[in-house]
Amino acid sequence: MKQGSYVALVTPMTPTGEINLPALRSLLQFHLKAGTDGLCILGTTGEASVLNMAERKSVLNVAVEEVKGKMPILVGTGTIDPQHVKEQTLQAMDCGCDASLVVTPYYVKPPQRGLMTHFEAMADLGLPVCIYNVPGRTGVDFLPDSIGKIAGHPNIVAVKEATGDVSRVAKIRDACVSNGVATNELLLLSGDDGTTDEFVLSGGDGCISVTANVAPSVMHNLMMAALRKDSTEVDRINAPIRTLHEDLFCEANPIPVKWAVNRIGEIDCPYLRPPLDELAPEHHEKLENALRLAGLI
Repeated sequence: MKQGSYVALVTPMTPTGEINLPALRSLLQFHLKAGTDGLCILGTTGEASVLNMAERKSVLNVAVEEVKGKMPILVGTGTIDPQHVKEQTLQAMDCGCDASLVVTPYYVKPPQRGLMTHFEAMADLGLPVCIYNVPGRTGVDFLPDSIGKIAGHPNIVAVKEATGDVSRVAKIRDACVSNGVATNELLLLSGDDGTTDEFVLSGGDGCISVTANVAPSVMHNLMMAALRKDSTEVDRINAPIRTLHEDLFCEANPIPVKWAVNRIGEIDCPYLRPPLDELAPEHHEKLENALRLAGLI
């Protein structure tokens, strides 16, 4: 894995709910041409929770065929049951992917010691692991001190921090140093588009971005400016998309972003599998205006 903007990619589907593999190929080429730095596939934004193992394999095979060696392929393999996480991680390895995105097991609220054991066990499988901390969805917060204690594992290579708390950058860095881990050994990636600029200016390494689905070049340029610590350029780049960061969450992700990717013409259909649904009509104008403000339509 490397620094920069990773797209949390949507999974294109047909109007009847089948995965649209040709559209997926087209999306991947769109991101290669736009300069997206890394691919995060089969995460929340990719509706992974409603895909079976055969469908996952078909998506991963296409991703490897299209972008392997051109950008890192990070695969969401996290869920509640460690055995299922293992199964999905081994599949990602077999398909030739580069790393796994493992979310804290949700709903069951494991203690910190249980989370540390879980992440170390998944890292022991041999595929590099990006820890995913998103307490707003999971109900559990993997704390900086706990991250520091396991950051020395050779296969724990990154953290996607989606609390929106920019102070977590310094706290995680300090926890790593306290445990003998150099600050450059663990990539810190923002999972909150609205605070990504501050996150990277504060010492983070990049983002895993929903906004990058529709503004991939802008997010790449934003991350490059932030990594250079050019705050003036960061503000200039980010200003037209600040509203978009917010309005892409007017309903639960990935409902709005799938509509937006369809609206800019990169997929033919905004279908989402149940229990999600397509974007409510009352939000169309708001999101359209945000896309227009960002210069995307």
